Amino acid sequence: MATFKDFRNQVKPNWCPGCGDFSVQAAIQRAAANIGLEPDDLAVVSGIGCSGRISGYINSYGFHGIHGRSLPIAQGVKMANRDLTVIASGGDGDGFAIGMGHTIHAIRRNIDVTYIVMDNQIYGLTKGQTSPRSDFGFKTKSTPEGSVESSISIMETALTAGATFVAQSFSSDLKELTSLIEQGMQHKGFSLINVFSPCVTYNKVNTYDWFKENLVSLADVENYDSSNRMIAMQTLMENNGLVKGLIYQDKNKKSYQELAHGYSETALSKADLSIDDKQFEELISEFM
Repeated sequence: MATFKDFRNQVKPNWCPGCGDFSVQAAIQRAAANIGLEPDDLAVVSGIGCSGRISGYINSYGFHGIHGRSLPIAQGVKMANRDLTVIASGGDGDGFAIGMGHTIHAIRRNIDVTYIVMDNQIYGLTKGQTSPRSDFGFKTKSTPEGSVESSISIMETALTAGATFVAQSFSSDLKELTSLIEQGMQHKGFSLINVFSPCVTYNKVNTYDWFKENLVSLADVENYDSSNRMIAMQTLMENNGLVKGLIYQDKNKKSYQELAHGYSETALSKADLSIDDKQFEELISEFM
């Protein structure tokens, strides 16, 4: 059985010291080992940005895609090989700006993929511009007078779009983050896990200390019920989205794969796709 160390490779991450993404990487590796995966059971697909490098730092199948497009690739991988556990990953700029359309449609489609977003409320790789998750009034190189746009409420948006697994964590809480990723990977359907992952270089507002002071743990909310969508939405709105834990899970809605007509029970990688000359000629004749 694989251990945490088996999901390590020899590539040294070049994130800034103190970046929250280190913890996200460790949590994915621990979660994969905890649920009994082997490295060749896991595929990690990432987009562009600091967080996009994560697919190259984990010993598994990896694909470094283009900006905002990790989800289409991840969904294709899962549809082609249902035996793989598939993780899509990226930053808030990657997933909630150029990739927002893909995010919404992946949520409503409910394909069995886990999407982990490293949310630092800023564009880090391009040296510190305002992102869709930056607060109103947030000052950066692109908004020197302060942003006049409101931050997108992504957890509320996910619930509205019909998400069946919605969770949020903080990169300094490795134990909780690992547990949520485990639950997300075991959930039959689309799982969205937003992780507050502070950028220590360019975001001097949403720091580790700031999150420790402002985040509310759902474990401390009296009578919280993660199976109740209305309670989940109300709790998010009451706390301005600053909660951590399992926000909502619907265990009854079927995944895309369970509903798709003709979806093969056998992974394409294991199926016999060979055809004889006669079958080939019949196929070609359809296009003549």
